[in-house]
Amino acid sequence: MAPYLETVKSFADVPITDAGVDTVAFLEAAQGLVGLFDLLGSAAFSVVQSDLRGNIAKVRARYDAAPAQSATLEQLVENEKTEKKRTATEGLVWLLRGLSFTCKALQNSQANKSEELAAAFTKSYEGTLKKFHNFVVKGIFSVAMKACPYRADFYTKLAADPDGGAPASQEKLNEELDKWLAALATIVARMEDFYEKGGHAKGF
Repeated sequence: MAPYLETVKSFADVPITDAGVDTVAFLEAAQGLVGLFDLLGSAAFSVVQSDLRGNIAKVRARYDAAPAQSATLEQLVENEKTEKKRTATEGLVWLLRGLSFTCKALQNSQANKSEELAAAFTKSYEGTLKKFHNFVVKGIFSVAMKACPYRADFYTKLAADPDGGAPASQEKLNEELDKWLAALATIVARMEDFYEKGGHAKGF
C-alpha cells in the first residue's frame, strides 16, 4: 500500500463539466474522506463518520435508481425536485456540510502549523456545522473536538505506509493534502451556490 491520500480518490480527480460535478467520482472521493477519520483514531468521531456514510448512501441510492438522470450532482438534484420526498437532495446537503467542516478544519491546520487539531476542528465547527445542530448534537461534537489526537501523531499517520514502506515526505504530504483540500473546497462552494440559487436546500 501507500500513504493514505495515495490510496483513495482525490477530489482533484473528480471531473467537473458544464453539466456539473460527476456523481460517481464525487461519492468515491467522499468515501475516501470518511476513512480519514480512522486516522484521527477517536471513537468520538464515529458520529461524524456514520453521518457522512449515511448521506453518501442516500445519494448513491438515488444514482443507482436513476443513473441516466443523475450523472452529475446537479442533474440528480434537479431530477429529484418534482418528488414529494427528496431524500438524496437532503442527503447531499448534509454531506456537503460535513465535507465543508472537515475541509475547513484541515485547511486551518495546514495554515497554522503550530496549532493543535482540536483548535483547528473547533474553529471549523463554529463556522460550518454548529448553526445547524441542536444542543445535544453540539455536545457530541464538543466531545469529539476535545478527543482530537496531537497534530504530530495525525500527520505521521497520514504520511505513513500501512505496509511498512517509506513514509511520504512532509513536503509531498503538504502538497497532496493542499491539492486535495483545494479541490474539495471548490466543489463544496460550487454546490452550495447551486443549492442557494435553486432554493434546493429549503426545509433542510
